[in-house]
Amino acid sequence: MGTMRSILLALVLAPCLAGGAGAQELPTKISIATEGAYPPWNFAKADGGLDGYEIDLIQALCTRMKIECAVTAQEWNGIIPGLTVGKYDAIMASMGVTEERKKVIAFSKPYAKAPNGFLATGDGELKDLPETGKAFDLAASPKEAEAAIAELKAKLAGRIVGVQTGSTAAKFAEQYLKDLDIRDYPSFEQLGLELTAGRIDLAVANVTAFKAVIDANAKGALVLTGPTFAGGVLGLGTINVALRQDDDVLRKAFDTAIDALNTDGTNKALTEKWFGVDISIHE
Repeated sequence: MGTMRSILLALVLAPCLAGGAGAQELPTKISIATEGAYPPWNFAKADGGLDGYEIDLIQALCTRMKIECAVTAQEWNGIIPGLTVGKYDAIMASMGVTEERKKVIAFSKPYAKAPNGFLATGDGELKDLPETGKAFDLAASPKEAEAAIAELKAKLAGRIVGVQTGSTAAKFAEQYLKDLDIRDYPSFEQLGLELTAGRIDLAVANVTAFKAVIDANAKGALVLTGPTFAGGVLGLGTINVALRQDDDVLRKAFDTAIDALNTDGTNKALTEKWFGVDISIHE
């Protein structure tokens, strides 16, 4: 009799347990972190508000998902820990996918693509670096990429190279340019100021971040130079929404919304508005 009661009780409780533990519902409100110091991706305006490509994209995505979204600025160095402890629900801050990051967070489908490259002064000796205009993949074609890097290092001997702390460019410099004088800066904005002031000779970063600092200076004062790199330590060369690993429902909602904005041309229009070129995803 006791065994029969246990079976009946288990049958009654099963639906309740299934609907409780592990079940997820799409939230009606979420908080999204951005850096607020990486124009034109995201930046703070004079009035303290946030603007940029990702701010516009957040609005479009949240409208598509029918979710109310609050956007907060967070310093880059603490942005992933803040997500994992629940300070906010997602990150949209020009963040690429790397194997190291995948160990602690999850990623949506990509919403933009952007390799890393080099920025120099237009009147300096580094304005025409070797392999300018060529693209290399550290994972797919490592020998060709490393040969290009070796040629670059020979040209950069004795020069000062700047990167943003905690960025994929910093990881790239640490692994491939470690024999050079590499200096870290907390934001790309400061990195750009150091370059224009002549305190560094070259900046390494996501190529789309260069447009704002190029536009802020006289024509020809700063120029893209050398090849671009993606893959390996630099990640996939794409930009994705970062989420907690167990937030599957929210991740799928972002994936669906990203697909929709890429398909209907909304994302294309936003990237052209902010970067002057289409870097949306075409599959």
